[in-house]
Amino acid sequence: MKAVVMAGGEGTRLRPMTSSMPKPLLPVVNRPIMEHVLRLLKRHGLTETVVTVQFLASLVKNYFGDGEELGMELTYAHEEKPLGTAGSVKNAEEALKDDAFLVISGDALTDFDLSDLIRFHKEKGALVTVCLTRVPNPLEFGITIVDEQGKVERFLEKPTWGQVFSDTVNTGIYVMEPEVFDYVEPDVSVDWSGDVFPQLMKEGKPIYGYIAEGYWEDVGTHESYVKAQADVLEGKVDVDIDGFEISPGVWVAEGAEVHPDAVLRGPLYVGDYAKVEAGVEIREHTVVGSNVVVKSGAFLHRAVIHDNVYIGPHSNLRGCVIGKNTDIMRAVRIEDGAVIGDECLIGEESIVQGNVRVYPFKTIEAGAFVNTSVIWESRGQAHLFGARGVSGILNVEITPELAVRLAGAYATTLKKGATVTTARDHSRGARALKRAVISALQTSAIDVRDLENVPLPVARQQTARGSAGGIMIRTSPGVPDSVDIMFFDERGADLSQGGQRKLDRVYARQEYRRAFPGEIGDLSFPASIYDSYTGSLLRNVDTSGIAEAGLKVVIDASNGSAGLVLPSLLGRLGVDALTINPGLDESRPTETLEQRRQGLVRLGEIVASAHAAFGVRFDPVGERLSFVDERGRIVEDDRALLVMLDLVAAERRSGKVALPVTTTRIAEQVAAYHGTQVEWTTTSPDDLTRVCREESTIFGGDGRGGFIIPEFSSVFDGPAAFVRLLGLVARTQLTLSQIDARIPRAHVLRTDIATPWAVKGLVMRRVVEAAGDRFVDTTDGVRVVEADGRWVLVLPDPSEAVTHLWAEGPDDTSAQALLGEWSAVVEGAGDDTKQ
Repeated sequence: MKAVVMAGGEGTRLRPMTSSMPKPLLPVVNRPIMEHVLRLLKRHGLTETVVTVQFLASLVKNYFGDGEELGMELTYAHEEKPLGTAGSVKNAEEALKDDAFLVISGDALTDFDLSDLIRFHKEKGALVTVCLTRVPNPLEFGITIVDEQGKVERFLEKPTWGQVFSDTVNTGIYVMEPEVFDYVEPDVSVDWSGDVFPQLMKEGKPIYGYIAEGYWEDVGTHESYVKAQADVLEGKVDVDIDGFEISPGVWVAEGAEVHPDAVLRGPLYVGDYAKVEAGVEIREHTVVGSNVVVKSGAFLHRAVIHDNVYIGPHSNLRGCVIGKNTDIMRAVRIEDGAVIGDECLIGEESIVQGNVRVYPFKTIEAGAFVNTSVIWESRGQAHLFGARGVSGILNVEITPELAVRLAGAYATTLKKGATVTTARDHSRGARALKRAVISALQTSAIDVRDLENVPLPVARQQTARGSAGGIMIRTSPGVPDSVDIMFFDERGADLSQGGQRKLDRVYARQEYRRAFPGEIGDLSFPASIYDSYTGSLLRNVDTSGIAEAGLKVVIDASNGSAGLVLPSLLGRLGVDALTINPGLDESRPTETLEQRRQGLVRLGEIVASAHAAFGVRFDPVGERLSFVDERGRIVEDDRALLVMLDLVAAERRSGKVALPVTTTRIAEQVAAYHGTQVEWTTTSPDDLTRVCREESTIFGGDGRGGFIIPEFSSVFDGPAAFVRLLGLVARTQLTLSQIDARIPRAHVLRTDIATPWAVKGLVMRRVVEAAGDRFVDTTDGVRVVEADGRWVLVLPDPSEAVTHLWAEGPDDTSAQALLGEWSAVVEGAGDDTKQ
């Protein structure tokens, strides 16, 4: 006997899950519903099967093919238009006309004894046998009444409670003789229960009802879909689960990595090659699909997670469904009954309330509170560029495909035949992405100079030597699983705001230039780049007095690429230097704040025991620098900026220094004391770079370990800052602790407040209104200055749903009070808009 699987329905009640996926392919415990149906057919010997398809038919065909992998023979009958339950089977008449056949839905989960159903049909000599089952709520199904012999007496499609006269319903499973096709008109929409069966009964044809025992669930609603997962996990339905039961009710598929410190409380399922980190808690009735990543601290309960989903740290998912290829970022909360479609991005710390539907390909902004369904619009703000270029989680937000598109868009903004310099840090992820970038550049008619693994300042300097621009790929500082794709202009500086917008437009339009075969770009590998860098550095930065001073210094290269430039630099400085952690460590391409702190403490111990003049610690890419004084004490980054400012200003006695508006106003006192002045800039490195290119600028810094030495470069440069510091200390004959001691103490405090994109403008308006008659500086954000000199800066983040606040006062108590006052203003504006 052959079988017919009806797989053409759209499943409209299951949207948005079925917006981009046919209902039969929806996974139940990581297998499509229809696969469970086909396995049931095979179990009962029905291996020759016709599948009727219509909605997204190609996806069904591509998934199951000819059925060979299941040990079945599948053929397909395609409906050009919906033909109804009977019309779709009529469409497959040619394959079914020789013998009795079984009809079954491809989107209902069951374990009925089909062999007994077929036996019953044959014993009764029926033309049609309808498979029936008893349900507690028959309103959504067709009710059927049978007599003592099993003959059908009456049908009623989807009754009201006033019409309910039985709990025995039609499951949509039938055994039929070919003669039934005589009652189905071809190429028109015809239903079995509504059209064909009433006609057969009117003519007295033998229609029987078989009341089946076992499990049956019509997966037609979100509630029934989630219930079906729970029922499989509870063992209420006899289907195969693909995996190993490592403890009662806890199923883990092949290749899955579950950390021993993760908490698993079954019944639950973890799909193949999924990764569950330490600190995760997965509770009962949760299904984790294939290749899903669940980060530390996440909590999942009765959640159904489709394939290739990323679940960020400390997310909380309860009773929801998450579509495939979706990214759930840090600290997201998704409530019971919510459904997230395929390929969505749910920004960090956002909340999706219960029963909300987010349709495929939508973005929910960070910090958003979503209480209505997102169908047409995208409740997010697409920001390609952030503070460090284009940043995101490796192979989640930043993939090789994205890198190719970005590089293609960048190349399109340049002339054909232009040269671009590429570089990376020492991580494997950066190496892989850089190869994708190089391919995209070459195939866009761009010549590439590849520096491979170099410090960031070297990459910038080499870019400025004849290239139209540059691309550097590095691990995001302090975030080991993220990367930054940094774009440089022809000077090696970060791409300007205008350049970013131009690249953004090309990327958004996807209008990438492609080269003809004769235009494919060249690839070269420059030689002697470190000698070139150090030679230029020592020619431009004053090193007089270093050799004579006999200084001893300790240098921590942090196992990063900064160590690559030190051999050629230290040998030409004539300084007694002890270098620690010089070798590259692929497993540590960046460091957390805690790791950095521990490294500085160890550096301080070595400096003190070696009686060195001071110690410096580079970040892994050589862009930033941290100090330890001669006593081994850490000079905090904000103090290090003032120390460098004091030394430079004391030596130069004129000119200006470039500092972001977030810097303590003590800097003005230090600069003025030595006859220099401060030019305040925005927090954008691009703006700081712009001012440092001006001839009168003698120094720049950001208070976070970034120093600009304008006589050599207009960008942050760790080695240049080290050489400059070395010369200054040698010539002044002062120690870092002596310099630090003569600078007044600053009291600047900071906090961040989550602010949805939609209310950022309102927040800033309320801040200006609250300022009243006080002095307001709008260099970057809004800085409100009190009459006594205290100030607060309110600055919306350009790439995240956050508002930053800084406050400075004569002491920490005063600064904290000011910060609390203005935090209330910002939070109050956000509260006013909540629905």
